[in-house]
Amino acid sequence: MRVLLADLASTRGFVSKDTVVGGYGSRLDPFSRVTTVMAYLKKKFHDVPSVHLAYTAAILARGGHEVRFTRGAEADADVALVLTSLVDHKNETAWADRMRARGVKVGFIGITASKMPELFADHCDFMFEGEPEAAVIRLAHHSAPSGRVISEQINDLDSLPFPRWDLVREDSSRKPGKKWFTRPVGGGFPLLASRGCPEFCTYCPHRILAGYRARSIANIADELERLCDRHPRPYVIFRDPLFSEQRDRCLELCDEIRARGLTLTFEAETRLDRLDVQLLDRLYDAGFRAMSFGVESLDPATLKKSGRRPIPHAHQREIIQHCRNKGIVTAAFYVLGFLQDDWNSIAATIDYATDLGSTFAQFKILTPYPGTPMFKQLEPLLTETDWERFDGYTPTFRHPNLTDRELRFLLGAAYTRFYMRPSYLANFLKIQNTVVREWVSRMDRRVNERHAREEIADFSRPVAC
Repeated sequence: MRVLLADLASTRGFVSKDTVVGGYGSRLDPFSRVTTVMAYLKKKFHDVPSVHLAYTAAILARGGHEVRFTRGAEADADVALVLTSLVDHKNETAWADRMRARGVKVGFIGITASKMPELFADHCDFMFEGEPEAAVIRLAHHSAPSGRVISEQINDLDSLPFPRWDLVREDSSRKPGKKWFTRPVGGGFPLLASRGCPEFCTYCPHRILAGYRARSIANIADELERLCDRHPRPYVIFRDPLFSEQRDRCLELCDEIRARGLTLTFEAETRLDRLDVQLLDRLYDAGFRAMSFGVESLDPATLKKSGRRPIPHAHQREIIQHCRNKGIVTAAFYVLGFLQDDWNSIAATIDYATDLGSTFAQFKILTPYPGTPMFKQLEPLLTETDWERFDGYTPTFRHPNLTDRELRFLLGAAYTRFYMRPSYLANFLKIQNTVVREWVSRMDRRVNERHAREEIADFSRPVAC
């Protein structure tokens, strides 16, 4: 059987999907000078191949099938499997229609097809509901199914073959390029050491498709060893929502990497309260060079109402400072527009983000994603009917305290305030000289005053009709 795997490139802004926002995906369509630069950098360093399609390719290849990959080009095949997203589903269904017109059977996979099947039902021959691997295993041994197919979660993740990265790139010889700061051009190699999420944040889709499961440390180390055998000093991107959930597992993985003599660098997403100085030191020795984490909001009460456990600010600062001392890149996530938010609370969160001083920061507007408890809560307030605009940067519901214009304005101000300040550049360049840092602090105050004047002028300016 000839199978074409499609992870379709978008024509608008920068779209990332697969494991981003649980698979619903995100679209950054630049709306300011700062976000234009951000979108450019994301295209260079965050456009990584799909780990779920890489697993799918491995299963099908093991079954003796011919596997090809595309980012948009149409090709003859018996079956095409399309990775779905919420933010680019129109592009995905249009491509599927063209492929079906060529006589190809088309199936959809991913969380969006699972939770929003009505968006895809008229454009395919079948779709998989759930994590795709169980259904792909059946597909590898039988002909293409029809209709909606349940794909049960696989509890023994060690039983899956390792992802075939050579089969999910348009140019099979293409490898991650030269490193810039930490992550190389082209991203790196995603790796899932676990699936699902053990936390209970009501706004997060990572836990709504399947339960939390973890691979054995030996199995993870085997995959890392395979990558090291095939690629010198690979850059690995752990895509687990909570990489350091179990401290002992992290330490065991560090020991295994060193025992096998593996030379690699890696990054991971986690919670700061699942890290301590000693663990960071051990991770660094094993190759840990970057991490992302959620701060979300400054207000602990707001976090608790959204099912997120607050992390003491002192601990956040301790971990960020130790990462800065070690040379570990940090990326903090913030959410603006919780129901309890108003102008002042969001301004306080932005101030905290600049003061915390992570290497990077990502700000998004609260978005209720289908299937989450937050969606059920906010569904009566929804104002947006175009699902592609549930992109993390667009207001989608009627906020009790802020207008859509105010939310978008504050989002733009967050990016400007964080990145357009002298101390950001000083942190980025790791400048520690006391005299220079004092001068930078004075410059920060002047820049903030200028930003405040510009923001007042911009927000006071009438909006063109």
